[in-house]
This record gives sequence, C-alpha cells and structure tokens, in this order.
Amino acid sequence: MRLFGPLYDRTLQWAAHRHAPWYLGGLSFAESSFFPIPPDVMLAPMAMARPSAALRFALIATITSVLGGLFGYLIGIFALELVEPLLRDIGYWTKYQEVRSWFRDWGFWVVLVAGFSPIPYKVFTIAAGAMALNPLFFIVASLVGRGARFFAVAALVAYGGKRMEPFLRRYIERIGWASVALLVAAVAFVRL
Repeated sequence: MRLFGPLYDRTLQWAAHRHAPWYLGGLSFAESSFFPIPPDVMLAPMAMARPSAALRFALIATITSVLGGLFGYLIGIFALELVEPLLRDIGYWTKYQEVRSWFRDWGFWVVLVAGFSPIPYKVFTIAAGAMALNPLFFIVASLVGRGARFFAVAALVAYGGKRMEPFLRRYIERIGWASVALLVAAVAFVRL
C-alpha cells in the first residue's frame, strides 16, 4: 500500500509554497503548546526544497516554537485544570507527572534537553508553567534546546539536499511505515 510516497510529494509541494514559512511558524507555535505534529515534518522538506533558506526556516521554527512554548507555559500557570482531562485522554498524564518530578530535580536542564526528547514538547511547556519555573530560564533553555534541534535538522537536510532526494523517494514507504511502527511502540511503552 503506497501511502507515504504521495504524502511526501504533497509535503514537498507545500514546502515550496510561497506561504510555507508562515505555515511552518504556525505549526511550530501550535506544536509547542497543544498540537501533536512536530514541525520537523515541514522543516525538513522546506530545507530540502530551498537549501539556501534552510537556516532562515530553522530560525522561524525556533522563534515560533519558543513563543508557542510560552503559551504552553501560560496554560500550565492558568489553565492546568482545563487541560488535565485532555492530557489524561491522550495518554500524556503519566509523562506529565514524570516531567514534573524532573523539574523538581533539574529545572532549567529539563527544558534544554526537552528540545530533543521523544516526549512531546508541549508536556514540558505546560509542566514548566505549572511548576512556575523561572520564565527567563525557560525562554533561554527553550531557545537553546529547540534551536539546536531545528538548526541541526535544517542543516543536515540542506547539506544532503538534492542528493538525499533519490534516497528518500526510493525508501519513503519503508521509512514511513517504520516511523509508524516506532510511534505505536512508543505509545504502547508510555501507556505501560
């Protein structure tokens, strides 16, 4: 069943769209506070489609992700009671509790490492607000952690650029299904 090839082609088209930087910014903001899809799915094809603008795209993703993280922080401060049922329903509550204990032990460093964590970043942003982590520390750690991630993705994809395209096109179905399997395994692991 060919599912990921057509999705890959469509994502490359969207990535080349003249409004793609706006879409990337919106996705990065939303993912840091409430949306489940990481911005890498748009950043990587954008960097591949326009390698000369890859670092600019990484900057857009970083800044809007930190702004979205601040929104998540505010959710943690002012609306945790409202989002708690949602965190429970989508299976993030146990991870949220775990992240809270990490904040008690490591604070700033948790946010810094969260940029690369498989745990959704929004869990960290909401927990940081709920734990009243120093906002300046939160912003600096978010800029460094998220920036390192997005700049690494953009630089690697831009460097590989058109040379990676035939490889991705050839193996996109395998890569896509392997990603789905890993996601299912991660969700099963989190729920256990």
